[in-house]
Amino acid sequence: MKIALIGYGKMGKEIEQIALSRGHSVVLKIDVNNPEELTTENLLKADVAIEFTSPATAVNNYLHCFEAGVPVVSGTTGWLDRKAEVDQKCAEKNGCFFYTSNFSLGANIFFELNKHLAMIMKDFPQYDVSMTEVHHTQKLDAPSGTAITLADDIISINETKTNWTIDIPKSGSELFINPVREGVVPGIHTIKYDSEVDFIEITHSAYSRKGLAFGAVLAAEFCQGRKGILSMKDLLKF
Repeated sequence: MKIALIGYGKMGKEIEQIALSRGHSVVLKIDVNNPEELTTENLLKADVAIEFTSPATAVNNYLHCFEAGVPVVSGTTGWLDRKAEVDQKCAEKNGCFFYTSNFSLGANIFFELNKHLAMIMKDFPQYDVSMTEVHHTQKLDAPSGTAITLADDIISINETKTNWTIDIPKSGSELFINPVREGVVPGIHTIKYDSEVDFIEITHSAYSRKGLAFGAVLAAEFCQGRKGILSMKDLLKF
């Protein structure tokens, strides 16, 4: 499989190592120094593009890939206000778009655990749910895409919560997310159900970016021969 890496920072380099170890090749590398090389001609050299950039550039990168007819796998977060536009363009071009807020296999198992726990706890209103997420200081969006996914899943199940906030909650219907940015932390997400007598807590903690990179390469392999909007739920058959 020939891969175009759109975003060749720490994450892109980690993806490259895993892709090469699995017998793939990297035919195009795009970063802040050569954005002009993201052309249809260059994209057509690849079987798939893997995109990890920034919220400001991600959507335009997706559109370039759709125009070139190249499947795109993306882990960039913070752009979901334009999701309808991306989904529509993917459909118009009969493209393939694989997006998830977290490519880690462990994190996606954690998503399922979070939903299961929310189902149990919805009948116990004496427990108030909140979240803390910790990432490195270079992460641009807050809260993280993973935290938003976790929060949205809780809100869809727990009728006492209607929205999430990173500010001090104004009412009990707001799910508080505390986004912490420090050091070089790859990612820690903790869900806490707190009452007057005890608390219940579940945590997913990433040791490194390697789990994310491995998942992204698996997603790229999964995209071969497929069309439409895909996610880790499709890959993992949840």
